[in-house]
Amino acid sequence: MPSIRSLRPNVSREEAVQQLSAGALGFLRDRAFGPLRSVADFYIPFQLFRVTITNGGKQHEQILGIDRVNGSLDPYRFDQLPAASDIVCVATRNTPTASLDPELAKGLVVTKVQRVLFTTGFFRMRGLHISAEPLPGEICVPYWVGFRGKGGPARFSVLDAVRRQVEGSRVKFLLQNWLTSHSETLP
Repeated sequence: MPSIRSLRPNVSREEAVQQLSAGALGFLRDRAFGPLRSVADFYIPFQLFRVTITNGGKQHEQILGIDRVNGSLDPYRFDQLPAASDIVCVATRNTPTASLDPELAKGLVVTKVQRVLFTTGFFRMRGLHISAEPLPGEICVPYWVGFRGKGGPARFSVLDAVRRQVEGSRVKFLLQNWLTSHSETLP
């Protein structure tokens, strides 16, 4: 089984079960889609970049990650470069292949930062320059996937195991594509 480098999760399996099944939202999901049947871990590979934004003579630096599967997810923002204590090695098959070309990932991170900046006000941009320096290695972000159903096709919810937030359609679509392509290769 392959080993990956992952961010250390802040949500245990038990906490994920609790968050995906408790409260009014969990009750509504149970009524609409059936009870929570199982929870599995899932890891999405990201390439980290040190992004430098120069605007109006001021320079700002941040660490962003772009998913290496297809680049469709929003950039994953880091307050600082993850320290060695923030990283764990995990033996798992629950990770899609990192197939996005590194040069394409670099272009995507610049484009995504431009879009975010332009939504804050195009006319605030003065001499805008964005550069992205890839940082060595790849890091995976852990997620918990809750499968639910009552006999028909399974439905699932995805929980970011670092930030403790339920993910939306982009992560679910990426997971669904990986699950369906992965199941087609099984004997």
